[in-house]
Amino acid sequence: MCDCREPVPEAVLPDVTRRSVFGVAGGGALVGVVTACGGGEDTADDDADRTEGGDRADEDVDPDDVDAPITTTDEVPVGGGAVFSEHEVVVTQPEEGTFRAFSTSCTHEGCPVDQVADGQIQCPCHGSRFSIEDGSPVEGPAESPLEEIQIRVDGDSVVLA
Repeated sequence: MCDCREPVPEAVLPDVTRRSVFGVAGGGALVGVVTACGGGEDTADDDADRTEGGDRADEDVDPDDVDAPITTTDEVPVGGGAVFSEHEVVVTQPEEGTFRAFSTSCTHEGCPVDQVADGQIQCPCHGSRFSIEDGSPVEGPAESPLEEIQIRVDGDSVVLA
């Protein structure tokens, strides 16, 4: 056993500087921020209707396959929309038969929008709201519209164009 009353020789102590302590602390804080801004893992409950029309993950769909359907037209309510995070796309139907799609990346700080409610695409990070018609900001802090994504309706499927 160690007699803790004896001084530890300097050769055993690591060379710790104030700069190294702050560097480690800063790195840990950065990891925490990046983790907080990242999305959590989806659970079965997350696939339920969190939005008007739901945020449904079709695990059999390859998000890189341009011809793969994003969703079906009946999954996107008139006057609302749905977030499809696996495709990083929000599909809206501002009026019956008119479908629009936008990036899920908020133009304020890049947080993913997570729902469509009350006719607006909503970002949970800082409260930005966007129009389901053209992706323009309705409420800040975002000042730029969401990036529009080209889609087409093929029968009852909504597909990337």
